[in-house]
Amino acid sequence: MTAIYSMTGYASLRGSVRDSVAFTLTMKSVNHRFLDLHLRLPSSCDALEVQLRRVLKENLRRGHIEVTLQLERRAVTELQLNTGLLEAYVQAFRTAAELHGVTSEPDLNAMLRIPGMMTTEGVGASEIEGLDAAVLSQIVWLVGKLNEGRAQEGASLAAELRASMLRLQAFSEEMAGLRNGVREAQFERLRSRLMELTQGIAVTEERLLAEAAVLAEKSDIEEEIVRLRTHVDRFVAMLDEGGELGKRLDFLLQELNREANTMLSKTSGAAGENSLRITELGLEMKAEIEKAREQVQNLE
Repeated sequence: MTAIYSMTGYASLRGSVRDSVAFTLTMKSVNHRFLDLHLRLPSSCDALEVQLRRVLKENLRRGHIEVTLQLERRAVTELQLNTGLLEAYVQAFRTAAELHGVTSEPDLNAMLRIPGMMTTEGVGASEIEGLDAAVLSQIVWLVGKLNEGRAQEGASLAAELRASMLRLQAFSEEMAGLRNGVREAQFERLRSRLMELTQGIAVTEERLLAEAAVLAEKSDIEEEIVRLRTHVDRFVAMLDEGGELGKRLDFLLQELNREANTMLSKTSGAAGENSLRITELGLEMKAEIEKAREQVQNLE
């Protein structure tokens, strides 16, 4: 059996390029009809984005996928002294002191606070060599981690869907057992109605049987029950096969819903305890099918 994946999942990792640069890579997925990739990368990572998209398309099939890359730069800085500017200030100070007969030495603290006297220079802050290779070496592992969580949730969803199909199967079995009672109730209802309309005039049994046959044909739900069972069996068989099931299971649920609607339509005018129970079962079927559709929307 091939694994069944949910489209909801999350995974993250931390890595580094060298001692001065670390990164965090996160991946989050939610349900979507197709594969929808959204990458949030630093502005200098255009080439990396192209390669990441290729890898993700090779390893994922459906879902809205958000990938975020965050950098942590621990930049090493060096303090630079503008010696030429300092010498010029010292020489200017001494020239002015000699010119005005002042005996004093320049204040070094004051000169070091002069704008431009001291500067800092970042090392490795603008270009990060090796980042692309470091991220690409981890991305397949991260997808695998994401799929581990998605597979676990997919297995849980599959178990819930199997339980839904068992309930639908039970509903159809009960409906099948109530069919004959519904037909008998309809026959008696037709007999009473004809007696009322004809005001006591005798109606032949042949005429009554003919009218009952037409009514029974219009209201019989045997074909719908058979098709519903067939769809349920196919649904369970597809769960057993595994793989990419979301769209195919959704189509089957539409067919199941159609059968439930038809059964409700055919039995809406019937009377009797059995007919009321069939209507209740039809409504329960629709609620169960809707619940299953919500689960299927999350499958890849």
